[in-house]
This record gives sequence, C-alpha cells and structure tokens, in this order.
Amino acid sequence: MAKRKWKKIVFWAAGVFAGLVVILVVHIWWVTRPHLDAGTRVMARIDLHQRIGQGDADRIKAWLYQQQGVKYVLVNPASAIAVFSFAPLENDGNRIVSEFKVQLGYERAARFVAAAGRAGGCPAGF
Repeated sequence: MAKRKWKKIVFWAAGVFAGLVVILVVHIWWVTRPHLDAGTRVMARIDLHQRIGQGDADRIKAWLYQQQGVKYVLVNPASAIAVFSFAPLENDGNRIVSEFKVQLGYERAARFVAAAGRAGGCPAGF
C-alpha cells in the first residue's frame, strides 16, 4: 500500500512540474516576442559614403523629416552619417533609404545594418 501511494505522489509531482514548465515556456515566449504598436519607433542609419557640407546636411535633414512616420533626425556632416527614427507601422526603413538615394541623388548611400551580437551595433555609432 505504501508503494502505491509513493507512485501516486511521484506521478502527480511530475505532472504538476511538467505543467508549470509549459506555463513558463508560454510566458517567456509571450513576453519576449516583439510588439509593434503606434508608439513603436525604430532607428535606422544611412552611411552616405561621400563628403557632405552643412548645407547638404540641412537638406538631408529636411527631406527625412518630410517622410511619413519619421520623428527624429540627426545628420553629422563630419562622418557623413544620417540617423533617423521612424514608426515601422507607417513606413519602412529600406523604402526610405531607396527613395533617399533616388530623390536626393546619393547613389552610394547605403543603410547600415548591424550584425547581431557584434559590438558597435547602435545605428548612432556608439
């Protein structure tokens, strides 16, 4: 009789443990998946690959601010880099960069995409 009770306890304990593990896995998946909503902003960087002056930087900044969903823009003429944030539900970073190249004539410009897990992955270059 004691052996049978011991088996019941082990069976129930294993069942409860397995259930808690399943709940934990679902919780981790639910919490860590990306949530895109109206308040989500994404940063992107354009490397111009040519020298620009302050006039060019002002023109680039004005053009980027005119794009739908773009909220903040920083252009550094010394390093020829433009960093902007945009709403991914309203616009796409690759579309912004391709229109930038065509409309402003910066054919050598390219969007900076950081490699996962490497240092220096911040679009602002920090």
